[in-house]
Amino acid sequence: MPPLAAAKARVGHALGSAATRSEGRQNLLCAYLSAALLVGLLGNALLGAWWLDPIAALVVVGVAMREGRAAWRGEGCDCCA
Repeated sequence: MPPLAAAKARVGHALGSAATRSEGRQNLLCAYLSAALLVGLLGNALLGAWWLDPIAALVVVGVAMREGRAAWRGEGCDCCA
């Protein structure tokens, strides 16, 4: 997902497309969320660290809140400037 996100960011910039750049950010967010989930589940399954799964969920919530606030303020969108 990160290489796809970088490619979409380049293409979006070259085309002047805020939608394509945002799609790249969405791909990167997907990678972050998947990594957090994987760490939580593997820690729980392999180490018996049951508390890693809720911590991973809190990381997901934090990332989602940050992205939501940025979207609410219109950050990352050149169309509103």
